[in-house]
Amino acid sequence: MLAEQYLKALSTMGESGIGWIDGLFKLCVIFLVDLAEILGISYEEINIYIFVIIWPCLTLYQTFRILMLRRSIRKLKEEI
Repeated sequence: MLAEQYLKALSTMGESGIGWIDGLFKLCVIFLVDLAEILGISYEEINIYIFVIIWPCLTLYQTFRILMLRRSIRKLKEEI
């Protein structure tokens, strides 16, 4: 069953022709399939959670945080 999930997930990739990128991609797919198995969800589900929900939320949070820190730095510079 798990081998079938590996093959299904790996078959969705296009070969880039760059060895280290293809190797890293395969390692990440294996990791995601294993993590999905541990969590009891599908490979597709874990992809959605990570790349459509979690990553964009973290990016938005970081952007907001950076803007707030820049504002704080500007205020501190003005006080000096």
